[in-house]
Amino acid sequence: MKFIIVGRNIEVTPGLKAAVEDKLGKLDKYFNPDTEVHVTLSVEKERQKIEVTIPVKGSIIRSEQVSSDMYVSIDLVEEIIERQLKRYKNKIVDRQQAGSEFSQTYVENDYMDDEEIKIVRTKKFDIKPMYPEDACIQMELLGHNFFVFCNAETDQVNVVYKRKGDTYGLIEPEY
Repeated sequence: MKFIIVGRNIEVTPGLKAAVEDKLGKLDKYFNPDTEVHVTLSVEKERQKIEVTIPVKGSIIRSEQVSSDMYVSIDLVEEIIERQLKRYKNKIVDRQQAGSEFSQTYVENDYMDDEEIKIVRTKKFDIKPMYPEDACIQMELLGHNFFVFCNAETDQVNVVYKRKGDTYGLIEPEY
């Protein structure tokens, strides 16, 4: 695997680089040697954050972890990506499309779903047409971090969500 390591508000020391390559290097059994791994290390106050993005044909494997220690964040991100690879193997490895990005051992190996996705509750509710700003207010009143609504301007189902820094985002379908 080829590592592209970038630092934001942090100098990527040889120790950090070695830790990233050592820990994430354990994932090389899943990928071909020429697979690129984009790693961004950043520091904001007491938050030590690592973002790992592995573009593969047809999809992106990504994880972001934050802790008070960069080395802990590196350990966490490796565990999450490995779990994603095992859990979603059949979905992310399409033998005709993306199979060439992954190692043959990974493609042929069967992994048990230790944590099967299970929907345990279904909610039904009326969707009233409203403007995105009104949907944000409704979301705040409910104490949720996202809200599904019918956009009164476009007559389509949209989602508003709370972002960091007390800002909001809007998700609209693209046709």
